Amino acid sequence: MTTEHSPVPSTPADDSDVAAIAAQLGRVPRGLRGVAHRCPCGNPDVVETAPRLPDGTPFPTLYYLTCPKAASLIGTLEADGLMKEQTARLAEDPELAAAYQRAHEDYIARRDAIEVLEGFPSAGGMPDRVKCLHVLVGHSLAAGPGVNPLGDEALARLEDWWAKGPCVSPAEVEAAGERVARNRQKAEDHAAVIAAKEQKTAERAAKKLAEAQAEEESE
Repeated sequence: MTTEHSPVPSTPADDSDVAAIAAQLGRVPRGLRGVAHRCPCGNPDVVETAPRLPDGTPFPTLYYLTCPKAASLIGTLEADGLMKEQTARLAEDPELAAAYQRAHEDYIARRDAIEVLEGFPSAGGMPDRVKCLHVLVGHSLAAGPGVNPLGDEALARLEDWWAKGPCVSPAEVEAAGERVARNRQKAEDHAAVIAAKEQKTAERAAKKLAEAQAEEESE
């Protein structure tokens, strides 16, 4: 892989980004905080996800790889045994193990800066094994080279996944954007219904209180 990648702060995802991510994942992204890295094609390929999803569910994976082309290539590396090989090397190479420990600490520090998840590890198997290369590559892309040694190693083995064009077509992005808009409208309509019910409940309670006070004053 020949592209340069450098650490940049997560940037807010605009509507076109959300549509592209929804097309990549086949669903509306949950807990999206921003775009952590962009593919050379321009689409997001790593997103930053909130440590807790909107329903309160803990989500320790801060950096989530969204590009299906990159994910497929990483899946091939996993199937070829790279994770097992890397885990074995961690037990044999103190310098590599120390660098991987620092990657683990970096991941937690970045996540804790948003919200602390007590009792949850970082992700991807850090700091003592390799459980998911997708997580490690996502960390490497988001944080830049030199932060996660095993993520960097896996990233260097990947082909240029963008070389034959974006992972999702403009038509797919447009269709996903329409789905996102419909879901957003449904959520807004539902919230409006709930708010109206709460308003009526508050009005009834206020009316009963006023009637009770009037009755007391008349006695």
